[in-house]
Amino acid sequence: MIPPRKPFQTPLPPARARALPWLTVMAGSLITIVPVAATLPLMPPFGLLMLLAWRLLAPLALRPWAPALLGLFDDCLSGQPLGSAMLLWTLAAFLVDLFDQRTLFRSFTEDWLIAAGAIAFCLIAGRLLASPLGAHVDLVLVPQIIVTILLFPFAAWVIAWVDRRRAVE
Repeated sequence: MIPPRKPFQTPLPPARARALPWLTVMAGSLITIVPVAATLPLMPPFGLLMLLAWRLLAPLALRPWAPALLGLFDDCLSGQPLGSAMLLWTLAAFLVDLFDQRTLFRSFTEDWLIAAGAIAFCLIAGRLLASPLGAHVDLVLVPQIIVTILLFPFAAWVIAWVDRRRAVE
C-alpha cells in the first residue's frame, strides 16, 4: 500500500535531512550497549546493518568516507580493537560499490545477498582481528551471522521508512 502523498507538508530542513543517515547508523551502534542477559552472544551489529541498508537503498545518502567515521564511533562503543570496524565497514562499502558498478538493476533479493556477503565478511574478519585463532568462538559466530542476515529486511524497512520522511520534494 502506497502512503498518501502530502504536498503541503513541510519537508525536513536540508541539514537535518543530511544528518539523519548518520544518526540512524549511530543509533544502531548505540543499541549494542543496552544490557541484555543471554547465554549466547547473538546480538547483531545493528550499526553495520543500518550502514548497509543506507548504502543499498539510498546510495547517495552517505559520503564515501562515512563508513570510516561511523566505524570509529562503533569501535569506541563496542570494545573491538580500535580501527577494526573502520577498516571492515569501509571494505564492506567498497564491496557494495563494486556490485553497484557491475549491475544496472537489482531486486531486494540481490540486495539481501550483497548484504549477507558483507555481513559475513565483517563478522568473520572482526573475529579474526579481535580474538586469537585458538579461541573457540566459531560455533557462536555462525548463529550470529545467520541472525544478522535474517534481520537485514527489518533494517531495510526501517531505513526505507526514515528515507521517505527525509525525502525533500
